[in-house]
Amino acid sequence: MSASAQIVVKDVSHDYRPPVGRVVRALEDVSLSIREREFIALLGPSGCGKSTLLYLIGGFLRIENGRICVDGRAVTAPGPDRGVVFQHFALFPWKTVKGNVLYGLERGKLPRAERETRAQAFIDLVGLTGFEDSYPSQLSGGMKQRTAIARTLAFDPQILLMDEPFGALDAQTRSLMQTELLDIWQKTRKTVIFVTHDVQEAVYLAERVAVMTARPGRIKTIVDTAFDKNDPQIYRARTFVDKVDEIWGLVREEAIKAQGTHAR
Repeated sequence: MSASAQIVVKDVSHDYRPPVGRVVRALEDVSLSIREREFIALLGPSGCGKSTLLYLIGGFLRIENGRICVDGRAVTAPGPDRGVVFQHFALFPWKTVKGNVLYGLERGKLPRAERETRAQAFIDLVGLTGFEDSYPSQLSGGMKQRTAIARTLAFDPQILLMDEPFGALDAQTRSLMQTELLDIWQKTRKTVIFVTHDVQEAVYLAERVAVMTARPGRIKTIVDTAFDKNDPQIYRARTFVDKVDEIWGLVREEAIKAQGTHAR
């Protein structure tokens, strides 16, 4: 593990214990280090524990085996240093765009004028200027997700935990939101942990991709994906295409193993 790592996951295992049925081991002996301001993607077959690992880092699940530290402190609960963006927006339908973004700030101790200024700054950052008074029912899927991202950024977490945030969007909107997220990351330089099923999305967005095994999830390998993200022709570049193919091969191996396990 790197001494300069902001997040250190060490020998973490996690079991799910349903009310009925057998215990399911979701993760086994996972170790991972993430640098400050790094963008890393978690990728693997369905059910491999990607989201479980994210929620453990977020403090939403109890760590039973192993240890997770953020800035040298053990994770025991959620905290303001870690902001979460979910796939399904999680907006308050009775609040406007600005009301949703203000929500996290209102729980703090900032003066009202400063809260308003800060909320507007992040609404502008995600490209929703002019939609401050719109309600979620009046927004497209992409605009809802922009609102959710602005709300999370507004209380200034050091780390963004993103659980398939674009998974519910159509292909065109998803592509636009990927570019938007990269722009936001380059401007804010948060540490981002991004869960996705999409290999091309992972290679495009992340600096490193952690490929996970079939359940119980382990870290199979970590692949460097540091391309020039501002290259408009990146999707056609041979190095990019080769990297997508390489990682898809790794994920496919695990998906086949997962299917075999489920078939038994």
